[in-house]
Amino acid sequence: MTTTDSDLRTSQRAREAIAKVSTGIFIDGQWSEAASGARFDVVNPATEEVIATVADGGPEDALRAIETAGRAQKDWAKTAPRERSEILRRAYDIIMARQDELALIMTTEMGKPLTEAKGEVAYAAEFFRWFSEEAVRIGGDLTTTGDGKNRILVSREPVGPCVLVTPWNFPLAMGTRKIGPAIAAGCTVVFKPANLTPLSSLALVDILVEAGLPAGVVNVVCTTKASSVVSPWMASGIARKISFTGSTEVGVRLLEQASQHVMRSSMELGGNAPLIVFADADLDRAVEGAVAAKMRNMGEACTAANRIFVQRPVAEEFARRLAARLGSLSVGDGAEPGTDVGPLVEEKALRKVQELVDDAVNKGAKVVCGGNRPDHPGYFYSPTVLSDVSADADLMTEEIFGPVAPVVPFDTEEEAVRIANDTPWGLAGYLFTQDVDRGFRVGEALEVGMVGLNTGIVSNPAAPFGGVKASGLGREGGRVGIEEFLEYKYMAVPRT
Repeated sequence: MTTTDSDLRTSQRAREAIAKVSTGIFIDGQWSEAASGARFDVVNPATEEVIATVADGGPEDALRAIETAGRAQKDWAKTAPRERSEILRRAYDIIMARQDELALIMTTEMGKPLTEAKGEVAYAAEFFRWFSEEAVRIGGDLTTTGDGKNRILVSREPVGPCVLVTPWNFPLAMGTRKIGPAIAAGCTVVFKPANLTPLSSLALVDILVEAGLPAGVVNVVCTTKASSVVSPWMASGIARKISFTGSTEVGVRLLEQASQHVMRSSMELGGNAPLIVFADADLDRAVEGAVAAKMRNMGEACTAANRIFVQRPVAEEFARRLAARLGSLSVGDGAEPGTDVGPLVEEKALRKVQELVDDAVNKGAKVVCGGNRPDHPGYFYSPTVLSDVSADADLMTEEIFGPVAPVVPFDTEEEAVRIANDTPWGLAGYLFTQDVDRGFRVGEALEVGMVGLNTGIVSNPAAPFGGVKASGLGREGGRVGIEEFLEYKYMAVPRT
């Protein structure tokens, strides 16, 4: 990889954009250092260079943040819905005006190509616009009891201070998807972004302040020791809701902690998405759908197609076409023009992907393309297609979180559904067929929260995002997204 004048200009723009981001603890409208004074490094996964340091919070910072959110809750809950709406709408406008700058920050801290990063910025902004509109549509109900003696008055109220914990793979969109409905509903927030990619989230905080968000409504503590911050929030008795996106293992621990104070819980956890291609599918469309479902964010997505099942008559041809398509993708620094596939987020992720591929090959899988790490710095892995993958290969039961597509043949529709559902997870699933009846039949049979029928993309701010089984509880986005942050209150009023 050679450095060009264009690369140097991009690098300079990235440094300038990152230099504008506040990197402290944000509590009660003020930025400060962590109580311990500690800071941690943020690394560019394409170059392995440190690009920033961020305040490393701990229990003392966490308690100050949740106490602030608790104090601010009453006044924030009483703000006019239109005021909350307009703050979110102004934040949407600011995000879109700074789309290029925010995308460059995101690419630099987590690796995805600039084009894809710009797409995430727009996607993230749309959650603020969507929930700005939902803020003024929080409704209630007035009915009469069956005996006619009482009025039933039902209103909606904010659930209270919320704990929000987001992952590293979509660092801006996961923040807006949680913060947007909380603000719209009238909830205050304590927010812990992922320590691998904190800069996009911290830039978002600056934008909310610029949009007019009052002090104390959103409080942010970054940390390298998640439990040192999140556990005090959960144990405080102040927080009334937890919204978490991450692994099922951590989600289960948080649910145990939430049970101690009977907290409302939203959990968007792991996935093991099947992608099913029937023999009657449009193969070109199926290949493009598989590329979208597999390669978004370098495969580092809980909705990524983890297991690709192809009906036997077309399995070999599908694998050949998919390999040709993935093999044509350009791997490199996401900030460089023409890059299709950026690096994985860290060395540990790279090692895991290689171990999963090695295990599959040792158990009989054939490498159709890729299967190796490019010979240059950065946490890169070549887009990979494997055929003849054994059912006992580890990557059939573990999230790959990388650009590896295992292709497995099947014979009957019943077999496809059975093996697709043979997993504890149930977030997303995909199927390709030109038979409408089969599309609905299989889509309804898949034990998942979201189905892509002849498409590899299911995420949309206007749709409810979430899964079943070990993939979580609750939904984010869509008309139901704000429901997770609201309680019902019923008043009985006699008719006199």
